[in-house]
Amino acid sequence: MSSGQIDQAAVETALADFADPETGRNALQMEQIHDIRIDGDKLSLTLGLTTWAAPIWDDVVDDLQQRLQAKFPQLSSIAVERTVHDRPPQPIGEINLTAKSVIAVASGKGGVGKSTMAASLAIGLKRSGASVGLMDADVYGPSIPHLLGVNQRPEVVDNRIQPIDAAGIPVMSMGFMVPPGEAVVWRGPMLHGAITQFLRDTNWGALDYLVIDMPPGTGDIALTLSQLLPLTGAMVVCTPQEVALLDAVKAIAMFRKVNIEVLGMVENMSGFVCPDCDKKYDIFGRGGAQASAEELGVPFLGEVPINMQIREFGDAGNAGASFDDRGAGPYLTKVVYSLVKNLANLNAANPKIPQLPVL
Repeated sequence: MSSGQIDQAAVETALADFADPETGRNALQMEQIHDIRIDGDKLSLTLGLTTWAAPIWDDVVDDLQQRLQAKFPQLSSIAVERTVHDRPPQPIGEINLTAKSVIAVASGKGGVGKSTMAASLAIGLKRSGASVGLMDADVYGPSIPHLLGVNQRPEVVDNRIQPIDAAGIPVMSMGFMVPPGEAVVWRGPMLHGAITQFLRDTNWGALDYLVIDMPPGTGDIALTLSQLLPLTGAMVVCTPQEVALLDAVKAIAMFRKVNIEVLGMVENMSGFVCPDCDKKYDIFGRGGAQASAEELGVPFLGEVPINMQIREFGDAGNAGASFDDRGAGPYLTKVVYSLVKNLANLNAANPKIPQLPVL
């Protein structure tokens, strides 16, 4: 083979360290790269990616093309056809939940838009092509049903709770069980039982992601979750002002104490852009979360400014419409993208060991 020629073996060698974003394992060995074809100075192949990686599909394809182009500069074109690689989730935890990643959305205090960010994360993942469930673990102030515009009472079929469908997202919340305006007055054991039942007895189906909207503060639900299943990690939401950041730091400390990975921080209500003049006002300050994230060694996932449409759409039970808004949509999309990108990087650094079949 001359220096200007390329064969399939050379291409496969060049792909030896190309990782599948979901598992961190070699995509070629995982049989996700097919149909390698070389025609003179043109290369084409098929790359299979799971729906788990849907928010970063374009990045993965671009990365593959750039790697091959750097390795073989003599190529005039590199064509990558992307297909969906089917990989069903395996049961996890003592409750056998079928979800690939379980993400807790938390805050150190109430009133920072945590539930809005949890709903937005689930909606953004779903819109990208991933299969997503949303569990409202904020039993004292369940607001997910209102944000998504669903209020039916779940049915029980064959001893399995059927979650409420919200535009293709299965949702479970205490808000479906308690009449409007009625308070939930429970002690710890009852709370633990409810969370366990929501996870164990709900017919979630096969999920790429289960997003869990946590109660504010540093209560014992994080401990309950860490005992029930292997949480992938937590996303911490805060606002820019110092008092909110202090509480967010406590939330991060709590997750670290129970060995739950902190996947990143989001700064919500990060300034206000006047719709009439496009001037930005830092009502609660700006940049505090990013500075705290850098200080704590936590990824910063992005900022979301105060936006009237987010509030209006949420109040109207149509939180998904925020992604269509030119003001808020790009910020919310960036948070979803950054979270999945960070997860893929973690997987690449620590490849997942394949689960052996039970004999």
